Amino acid sequence: MQAMIQFPDLSPEIFSISLGSFEFALRWYALAYITGIVIAWRLAVTALRRPALWPAHQPPMKPQQVEDLLTWIILGVILGGRLGFVLFYQPAYYMAHPAEILKIWQGGMAFHGGLIGVVLATLIYAARHNIPKLQIADLVAHTVAPGLLLGRLANFINAELWGRPTDLPWGVAFPGQAAQDCGQALGELCARHPSQLYEALMEGLILGALLLYLAWRRNAFHTPGRLLGVFLAGYGLARFIVEFFRQPDAQFVSPGNPLGLAWHMGGFGLTQGQALSLPMIAIGLYFLLRARRTARSTA
Repeated sequence: MQAMIQFPDLSPEIFSISLGSFEFALRWYALAYITGIVIAWRLAVTALRRPALWPAHQPPMKPQQVEDLLTWIILGVILGGRLGFVLFYQPAYYMAHPAEILKIWQGGMAFHGGLIGVVLATLIYAARHNIPKLQIADLVAHTVAPGLLLGRLANFINAELWGRPTDLPWGVAFPGQAAQDCGQALGELCARHPSQLYEALMEGLILGALLLYLAWRRNAFHTPGRLLGVFLAGYGLARFIVEFFRQPDAQFVSPGNPLGLAWHMGGFGLTQGQALSLPMIAIGLYFLLRARRTARSTA
């Protein structure tokens, strides 16, 4: 019998309260968002309160401004994440059902869309308040990973975004008909890669530790664009790798395309997540090279 890990008895809800016909529930995914935002806020404020971390000992903004910036970023995450999912993953469906776009409580958010939303929100805020764009981008970039870590752990608790079938001993038998539809023999369980945990480790823990180390121990804020480049290239690379193990969205899977490749020719190609990650890697490398040239010119 294949070795595997049974999915633990976890509920997506932490608790729920019923008041007549109204029911309020706090979910792990919502708590992950809230906690990630709070951690990002505290990291940003702490960094701004240490002038020695910044070029010429001049932080790009006041600590009190972080709360206003967070409001813009939250809007960017929600609007960008939802529109990214609509445009990148299910455009035909939402063109036929435009009213469904507003129903974000039914799920459907894309990280790459959320990232674009955050970038636009940050750029607008920086322009309105005359803040150096690369410095504020570095500030934001070094705070994101804890939220990614918590979000991926919440994905695991929700038993969603699981991976492809595997016979490795750490494969997880996720609940639900969709997760168990692996073409296995009748009565047998299907084990899948816990790709949410892979992402939590790579995008959250490892990338986050690297960004904090560079920011607080290697004076990375002194070279504007360096932390932004590390985050973009690091996340893009991690997501590109994890896509080999992550189950693609159902709309990309077909009898002739069992790997769910969104862009392919002759059996070779990229998943949608990989296609969206390549520009991130390229842009991240550009900012890293730019920061390196800047550091050399000022040395």
